[in-house]
Amino acid sequence: MHWDVTKVLPLPDYRLCVEIADGRRGFFDVKPYLAFGIFRELRDPDYFRQVGIVFGAVTWPRHQDIAPETLLEELEPVQADAAPSSGPVEGDPTDRSSNQGGSLHASVS
Repeated sequence: MHWDVTKVLPLPDYRLCVEIADGRRGFFDVKPYLAFGIFRELRDPDYFRQVGIVFGAVTWPRHQDIAPETLLEELEPVQADAAPSSGPVEGDPTDRSSNQGGSLHASVS
């Protein structure tokens, strides 16, 4: 789908750099969600860095996910050349096993 996430990169301060299938890129701030329910676990920086893509959605290994409509609504758009390009997790939205346990090199404070 045109709103599927195709790349995700964890950034410091609980932010994500994402690329959407239609070519949009931007930053998503996860901090507003960290105090609620299942998202509390994302406060662990090591776990936060385990972000991946399953069926085109931003997810973590223990089933936390960001709804595509929320991601698109709150995405801070950036120019393609302004987004970090090294180390993003890329995913096949039809492969449930994609990106689980992938190696990422980013620092989260």
